[in-house]
This record gives sequence, structure tokens and C-alpha cells, in this order.
Amino acid sequence: MRIFALSDPHLATSVDKPMDIFGARWDDHENKIKENWLRLVEPEDIVIVPGDISWGLKLEEAMSDFEFLHKLPGVKLMVKGNHDLWWSSMSKLNSLFDDMIFIHNTFYGAGEFAVCGTRGWLLPHITVDWDEHDDKIYRRELMRLEAALKKASDAGYKKIIAALHYPVTDFRGASTEFTKIIEKYPVTDVIYGHLHGKEAQKSAFNGVRKGVRYRLVSSDCIGFSPVLLYDNVQNNRHGTGEVSEQDAR
Repeated sequence: MRIFALSDPHLATSVDKPMDIFGARWDDHENKIKENWLRLVEPEDIVIVPGDISWGLKLEEAMSDFEFLHKLPGVKLMVKGNHDLWWSSMSKLNSLFDDMIFIHNTFYGAGEFAVCGTRGWLLPHITVDWDEHDDKIYRRELMRLEAALKKASDAGYKKIIAALHYPVTDFRGASTEFTKIIEKYPVTDVIYGHLHGKEAQKSAFNGVRKGVRYRLVSSDCIGFSPVLLYDNVQNNRHGTGEVSEQDAR
């Protein structure tokens, strides 16, 4: 079993939402994703998708995008992005397809790895006009990340992949409240999306910080091709480790 990642597919099979505002590289991007996915991913593999999955506003509008992913091989671990307005209750989402697992403030056991997923938020030191609303969401997302990481650690996992939609640090790899939490747990990798285009990529940190590997996996930044994180992973899965709302506060 192998673990791949591809964020921000921005699928729009049922709505009119072209992505070419970000450049010609987005032309026919859905077929690019499909072709590369079929070339690389086997049925026993896992692909982490950290947000901005579908442009659908309602779950009904997103269903054709889910069908698109469902027809591709592998188990998909789905994390919420800022544009995933269709996101519904966890029980409803996780009842849709056997090969699509939605993780939100939770973790999923994949062999010796736990994959912890949460949305994250903007960073105060690089955000203009930071206000009380931003701060409230930021503090909540910090607690949710820590709750998921603690649950995975308490379950005995010594290798954790943290999958967030938003970046948790800046292009320099600066210390943030997110990185401080991450460094308290046995996190091997942090993968994230949200950023697009050549200019935006300059604000991304790709590298190792205090033993943790950080990587931007937005689809356009990785050639619309799932990027391999790990191969030869134990082929056993343990399902989600639920984190209650009380734990996440």
C-alpha cells in the first residue's frame, strides 16, 4: 500500500466554475488529474485530498464530482477546504461511498500511519486586517488540530501525517501556533493546499522544519498528479478515530 496526496482538485463537473483565471495550466485539469491518477494509483493505495474538492454549493451539486473521484482507484481521505460549502454532517458524508473517507477534526489509521485532518485557517502574522472573527476561528482550529493529533497519539500511533487545507507556516518556515502544536506530537509530514499560481507558491514552505516534512500539494503545484508520500506501507486500515465537538473545543 502507498500513500499519495493531491489537494485542491477544484472539480466542477456539474457547475460552471472555470479555473483558467489561474493560468493556462488549468485547461482541462480534470482530465489531467484523471489520467495521472489512473497511471499511478492502485486500488489498495490511499490518496489524501486536503480540501477544495468540489465547487458545488450544495451536496447535490457536489455528487457528480464525488462520482468522478469514486471511479478512480484507491481510498480517498477527504479534508474540508474553504470552498467546500457543500460539506455536511460527517455521518452523512461517510455514508456516501465506501472508498471515500471524510476526516474533519479526526484521524484515519492507515497502516503504521495516522492521517489527521482539519481545515486550519489564515495566519495572523501575514494576514492584513486580522480581526476578532479571524482570531476566533484561528483559536478553534488550533484546538481541533491538537484534539485530532492527541487522539492519534493516544491510540498508539508513532507516525502521523497532518493534512490541513491552509498552510500552517509562511515561506520561511516560521514558528506559529500551529507548528508548536505539531511539534508536540510524532508528526512526520504536514501536507496542505489552498495556494495557487506561481506567485502564490512563493509564499509556500516546502522543506523540513524540526524533523517534520512540509509540502504544498495543491493540484496545479504538483502537475495535477498525485504525489507519493510513502510506499511499502502496511496494508491494513483502522478507520476513523472520532473526535467529539467537546474534545475539539
